[in-house]
Amino acid sequence: MTPPAEPFVHPALFYRDQREYLAGVVPFVRKGLAAGEPVAVAVPTENLRLLKREIGTGEAVRFLDMREAGRNPGRIIPGVLRAFADAQPPGTRVRIVGEPIWAGRSATEYPACVQHEALINAAFQGRAVTILCPYDTQRLDPQAVADAYATHPVIVDAGSGRERESGPYDFEGVHARYNEPLPPAPDVPAHAFVADVLGEVRHLATEAAARFGLVRPRLDDLALATAELTTNSVVHGGGSGVLRVWAEDGYVVCEVRDKGRLSDPLAGRRPPSRDQRGGRGLLMVNLVADLVRVHTGPDGTTIRCWFAL
Repeated sequence: MTPPAEPFVHPALFYRDQREYLAGVVPFVRKGLAAGEPVAVAVPTENLRLLKREIGTGEAVRFLDMREAGRNPGRIIPGVLRAFADAQPPGTRVRIVGEPIWAGRSATEYPACVQHEALINAAFQGRAVTILCPYDTQRLDPQAVADAYATHPVIVDAGSGRERESGPYDFEGVHARYNEPLPPAPDVPAHAFVADVLGEVRHLATEAAARFGLVRPRLDDLALATAELTTNSVVHGGGSGVLRVWAEDGYVVCEVRDKGRLSDPLAGRRPPSRDQRGGRGLLMVNLVADLVRVHTGPDGTTIRCWFAL
């Protein structure tokens, strides 16, 4: 007997221009509307405008600007995709257009974007959800297109409409490949901490961020992230850690290193259940930071988060 098809569908749409973009995305949205499926569209600003003009804002579509909602790729699964899918009636198939990788994403952001695309497959396995991910093959780096084959089981060519299985599909492998050591931190003070000095080290972080020009409410967000990361280090990372804070390229960067190892690749990407009391630390960091990068291995874990000045 043939096993039942996986209810989760995750195609990459390869397009070369606006015409192909509309030809690939608009019928996908309209098919969902015709079937009575809840539909969300989360794409960068310029493509959002195109789709709103073509589809119309009067339709029952949730439109989101991915440049804002998905600025931090670690926020997209809990704050965009799951937030929409989980709000629908049980058993309802959900349809989403999600474009997290666009020309202009920085080299610093890109590894987090690829890991996000890989982890979608784990986050929605077994669920009746279709997530279409457009890729601009003319403007994106060839590596981004190659990685799309590894993070999507199905590839759709918007020009021809042809759909095919992706031979290189290996989302776990590509996620592990981008679990790469972060570039060395600059020569800045390293603040070692244990449980007794968590309040003090949080104060040191916010003082440094304020000197670099970070102001409220972003300063409060950095304080929250620092508190969550350092507490996680004490509870789950061997009881201690090291904090560094510095400024680079228009951001304040906060980094926490410890001796723990993250064994759950979806840590920080699951919305908490209503009766959950703990385990929200990394999720909160993903929700407030502009970018979060993680490297974990046998020697410990480094979590680095960026806050725009």
